[in-house]
Amino acid sequence: MTAQTDRKETEALKEQEEKKEKKVSKKAPAAARKEGEGKYVAYVSAYTTSTGDNFGIRIYDVDLKEGRFIEKDQVEITNSSYVTIAHNQKYLYSITDFGVEAYRIVKGGDLEFINKASINGMRGSYLSTDYTDSWLFVAGYHDGKITVLKLDPETGKIGPITDEVFHKGMGSVAERNFRPHVQCVKMTRDNRFLCAADLGLDHTNVYAFNAVTGKIKQVDIIHGELESAPRHIKFSKDGRFLYIVNEMKCSIDVFSYHLKNNEPEFEKVQTVSTLNNYHSADAAASALNLSDDFRYLVTSNAGDNSAAVFSIEEKTGMLTKILCLPVSGDYPKDCALFPDNRHLVAVNHESNTMTFFTCDLKKGLIIMKGKELHVDRPNCVIFHRLIDDQI
Repeated sequence: MTAQTDRKETEALKEQEEKKEKKVSKKAPAAARKEGEGKYVAYVSAYTTSTGDNFGIRIYDVDLKEGRFIEKDQVEITNSSYVTIAHNQKYLYSITDFGVEAYRIVKGGDLEFINKASINGMRGSYLSTDYTDSWLFVAGYHDGKITVLKLDPETGKIGPITDEVFHKGMGSVAERNFRPHVQCVKMTRDNRFLCAADLGLDHTNVYAFNAVTGKIKQVDIIHGELESAPRHIKFSKDGRFLYIVNEMKCSIDVFSYHLKNNEPEFEKVQTVSTLNNYHSADAAASALNLSDDFRYLVTSNAGDNSAAVFSIEEKTGMLTKILCLPVSGDYPKDCALFPDNRHLVAVNHESNTMTFFTCDLKKGLIIMKGKELHVDRPNCVIFHRLIDDQI
């Protein structure tokens, strides 16, 4: 929280939180349950090089009421750059030095190893599944490659590589942005096209996806501004809008998406800054996450060490900034709202911490909630609501 926050507003927010907690029933009827209710765990991925252990994934019980994590287990895996959960909520996939690994989510949210597979290249930076959980896509920052692997949706097992595509071209900035760096891969919600954000080439490639062969074919390019460095992408709940966070420009581009003559059409409708008017000169946007109810978009800014939350206008997809405030940590590589939108967690890569905040999104305020938690070199955080036999 900033030092400028008025003391009365802080006290009012705390009083409001206490009143809410008193009103919450321990066993709300099913019809009255809201978004975010239920039993949740959180998975945090981390680098293991130079940390003294090989526990690249940590599992936490989520205390929704208090807005805190309670560590329950650690998974031995090297340099987990990113993790994702299958749409059927049964499996978790992770980047590792070897390639990719698959885990079954079992009782209490613990992870049971299934198998691993090579991606025939350098360590990936991001991974995601298609909406049938039949295919796994891996982004290669270091080698500029997209890798497609077959999945068994019944067992979660990773199968063979079905396609490998290298981005080609030259960027605009020496060192970091002078060659391809595929940072993120994500399917459109109609499961027809794969979007690949290339941080080095300042654009997002769009590929038609063949769900029979597992092959991709480029059909479009979404051009970004010069030296923008598109980093992560998300689609709105209904799939009509695409959000791209630009690392170097510290901005979010909003695009509408629809089909025209059976081809993808993307049209920019808005660009918003992830920063305040006053900010650090070396700021770089990093995270991009949707809230559990798809009403808010969250990003973070390394260097500036801040988090920004935007509301989403459902019909137009347009963003309105609610807040941009410090996270009390160094290099917030990821940042997310809790499933009930009442708290926020920042994953601070350089300070080796996670910091927690109580949110009042109506007033545009966050207040630090308890002490920071130590975790070495954290990369990302993902919430998971336990289902069926996981409870």
